[in-house]
Amino acid sequence: MKITIIGIAGGTGSGKTTVVKKIVETLPPHYVAVVPLDSYYNDTSSMTEEERHAINFDHPDAFDWKLLIKQINDLREGCAIEQPTYSYIQCNRLKETIHVEPKPVIIIEGIMTLLNKKLREMMNLKVFVDCDSDERLIRNIQRDTIDRGRTVTVVVDRYRKVLKPMHEQFIEPTKRYADIIIPEGGENINGIGILCKYIEGLVPKDKREAK
Repeated sequence: MKITIIGIAGGTGSGKTTVVKKIVETLPPHYVAVVPLDSYYNDTSSMTEEERHAINFDHPDAFDWKLLIKQINDLREGCAIEQPTYSYIQCNRLKETIHVEPKPVIIIEGIMTLLNKKLREMMNLKVFVDCDSDERLIRNIQRDTIDRGRTVTVVVDRYRKVLKPMHEQFIEPTKRYADIIIPEGGENINGIGILCKYIEGLVPKDKREAK
């Protein structure tokens, strides 16, 4: 089975998830495996709760790159993986894992997906989802207050002190590695449509007709 690996990067709240969803909808059922970078935060079991909450999750050192690269390589070689799961509430990796089978299209999605050179070299297509910083802040407030139990004050403070400088230092510069840049994030219907059409072209004709 030929496996195509697609990396989708972009700032927090840029619309990466929307882009991934559209790609999955475009392709035949059970054709795509999505591997979120967020699942690969380091195991912090040995830390105190205070230490965990002090972690900068928007820094490259927060991720278990070694495990991610190994598991992507396993999928590429046709082997299933046990993908880790992560809790934002507990700020720690959970005991539960998700069984992921190799699929013809593997999508790695996350803020720093294009940062790691080894990971980039495994990708057949690199995408950067771009979005205005004000729009990203609004989405962060909406998501973090509802899904992660944070107050608006905490979210805005974190954005100003952590997210914005980390984005400028580590995420924005990875745009230069992208084969395709989608401006206006998940709102860019035309851009996403062109990307989906290209990816659909990677699917054998008989599979497309069976969709």
